[in-house]
Amino acid sequence: MRGSALSNSSKRALRLLLPVVGALAVTPAAAEGVMDTLQMQGFVSQGYVVTNRNNFFGPSSDSGGSLEYTEVGVNASLRPRSDVLIAAQVLSRRAGGDGSDAKPKLDHGVVDYQLPTSPHRTIGIQAGRFKNPFGFYNQTRDVAFTRPSILLPQSIYFDRTRSIALAADGLSVYGAERMGRGEIHVQAGAGWPQVDDDVEEALGLDQAPGSLKAKPSAIGQVRYEHNGGRIIAALSAANVRLRYDSRTGGPGNGEIKFQPLIFSLQYNAEKWSLTGEYALRRFKSERFDVPMLNRDDTGESGYIQYSRRILSDWQWFVRYDVLHADRSDRSGRAFEDETGLPAHTRFAKDLTVGLQWSFHPQVLLAAEYHRVDGTGWLPRRDNPDVADTERRWNMLLLQTSLRF
Repeated sequence: MRGSALSNSSKRALRLLLPVVGALAVTPAAAEGVMDTLQMQGFVSQGYVVTNRNNFFGPSSDSGGSLEYTEVGVNASLRPRSDVLIAAQVLSRRAGGDGSDAKPKLDHGVVDYQLPTSPHRTIGIQAGRFKNPFGFYNQTRDVAFTRPSILLPQSIYFDRTRSIALAADGLSVYGAERMGRGEIHVQAGAGWPQVDDDVEEALGLDQAPGSLKAKPSAIGQVRYEHNGGRIIAALSAANVRLRYDSRTGGPGNGEIKFQPLIFSLQYNAEKWSLTGEYALRRFKSERFDVPMLNRDDTGESGYIQYSRRILSDWQWFVRYDVLHADRSDRSGRAFEDETGLPAHTRFAKDLTVGLQWSFHPQVLLAAEYHRVDGTGWLPRRDNPDVADTERRWNMLLLQTSLRF
C-alpha cells in the first residue's frame, strides 16, 4: 500500500475539487476582496505514552516510553462568493510506525456550496474530501482542543483503523432545520473512503501480495440538539465496501463490507457533561481462498463518560469503554479455538481517568491513565505478533497541545 508522494486517494480528491474551483475563479479585480476572507489556523500536539505491557503508538513498554505520537495540522478557508466556502486541512501525524507515517497528507478539502437560506433552514453540498459524520467526535478528532480526552474511546473511534473512518472522496449533502427549542441536523455522503496501511494491518493482509482498494460507499447521520445543546442525540450509519486484489501467492481476491450503526447521547449541564455512545458493527469478508479470512461477525461496543469542569481552565473525566469484536463470542474463546490466536484479541474493557488544563486559550496540557483488560484495539503495527501480547495492561498518556 505504501505509494508515491501523492496517493491515489489524494489524486481522486483533487480530481473532484479542481473542476469546481476552476468554475468559481474570480477576476483579478475581485481577487483582492476574496483574499480578505482568507482564514488560517493550525495546531501542534506532542504526546508521551508509557505502558507496562504491550505497545501503543511506538515502543511504549520500553523503559523510556514512547514519544512517537505527534500531530501537526494547518487549515485554511476562503470565500470566493458569499454562498461558497473552500476549506482544507493538511495533517502530519505520527502514531508509532516509522518516520514516513508523518508525511503531510490532505486531511480534508472541500468546496462547500450553501443554497439560499432562511432563519429556520440551511441546506448545502460539499464536493471533495469530506469528513465522515459519525458519532460526536469523528469530524474534529485530530484537534486536541475539541477532544474530551487524549485518546478517544476506542470502542467507537478506532485508531488501529483510523484512515477508513476519517474521510471520503466524493459528495456530501447537509441540512439543518431550526424549530422551537431544538435543531435537527442531517448529513449524508457517498464516495470512496481512504484506505491506508493501518487497515491492511488490522485485517492481517499487510504481508500478503496484493492491495486493498476502496469501493463506492455511503455514510449518514441525523443529529438533534435541544435547548442550545443541553441534550444532543445522534444516529450514524455507514456502508463501507472494500476490494482486495490478490497477486500470485496471495490469499485470493476478496470482498469486505463494514456496516456500523452508532447511537449517541449527551447531556450538558453548567459544569458537567454525561456522554454515552453505543455501536453495532457488522463486518463481513468473503471470497478469499484462505478460510480464516472469511468472516461474518457483528461487533458490539460502547462507552459512558462523565466529565466535570473545574473553574474555567480545568476539567477531569472518568470513562468506562467496552469493545467486543463479536457479540456472539464476547469472551473470544470460540475465535481462539478456531484460529489459535489469543481470545483477548477480540475484546477490550478500558477504565480511564483523565485531567485537562488550559492555562492559556492556545495551550492545553492533558494526562490520562488507562487500565485495560483485553487487546481488541491494540494497533497491529506496534504489536506485530499478537501471540506475544498480554491480556491485562496499563497505560499512561501525557500530551501538550498548541494552537495558532
